[in-house]
Amino acid sequence: MLLSGVLVVAFGLAGAFVKVPYVAIGPGPTYDTLGQAGGAPVIEINGQRTYPTTGELRMTTVSLNDEITLFGALGLWASGRYALAPREEYFKPGESDAQVQQENVKEFQDSQSNAEVAALRHLGYPIKVLAQEIVSGSPADHVLAAGDRLLSVNGKQITQEDDVRTAVAGTKPGQTIPITFQHGTDAPRTASLTLAANPDKSQSQGFMGLQPIDRSDVPFDVKVSLQDVGGPSAGLMFALAIVDRLTPGDMANGTHVAGTGEIDEKGNVGAIGGISFKVVGAREAGASVFLTPAQNCSEAAAAAPSGLKLVKVTNLDSALTALDDLRTGKPTPSC
Repeated sequence: MLLSGVLVVAFGLAGAFVKVPYVAIGPGPTYDTLGQAGGAPVIEINGQRTYPTTGELRMTTVSLNDEITLFGALGLWASGRYALAPREEYFKPGESDAQVQQENVKEFQDSQSNAEVAALRHLGYPIKVLAQEIVSGSPADHVLAAGDRLLSVNGKQITQEDDVRTAVAGTKPGQTIPITFQHGTDAPRTASLTLAANPDKSQSQGFMGLQPIDRSDVPFDVKVSLQDVGGPSAGLMFALAIVDRLTPGDMANGTHVAGTGEIDEKGNVGAIGGISFKVVGAREAGASVFLTPAQNCSEAAAAAPSGLKLVKVTNLDSALTALDDLRTGKPTPSC
């Protein structure tokens, strides 16, 4: 009896205090991208006329808890509101919590930049192309710096990042090409790059060693203020809010619209993780419509609560069309 009692106590202490290598995933907070968070506007546009809006365009998140005990994990799982997953699916072996947080913050910042470019490109504002990264030891190294503006490559004017790839298509390693660029506010300058062999053996064209990226070229600022949120999945809702603020009319038309989706600079909407939890969080926040990436439709439909209309989107244009159709009572593509 004494041994049994000791074992019960030991098991109870282990279950209550020893952490397990799992994470609990569930619905996270939502944020109205047309509203405020922490006393500050989620999206603030300075130096350009903006227009009033009503309703909500609400981005959704997933909560992740990796500080759970055995009993805590069992309780969360039994609640039916959370799912458990092995910790290594979210934290790479040997990667610190700080490194994971840094990666999430970078993805979130990239989603903001992509959303701004996609929204302003849709509205017809000009775009510039920057050197996002310079490969160490490459032909571009010590000639250009990250952030330099690309004006022409191999005689081709650069107006979008795809132009850079087109300009070097058909070149060969050892070939010398001109590149014109601008560092900050300095005068543009032209340099010659002798192309190297492409590290990607499947590519035969010459290699400059820079990664181009589209960025907006406007005389006003778009600022996103949102703390303690990571990952790329808010891009679609950021882009919609920017378009809504910069155009007359009322996109949400007084309704509560939620959604999710990673977005690239051209406005394409990609799949995200945790959709089954995001639809629950959206409905609990009062949303009646959920903008759903097409690739996530099946999973979203299986988890959507009653009263939440799923609208399938593939890009920024389709999301804007769907919101316009909702306002006018037209049918929308559903999951």
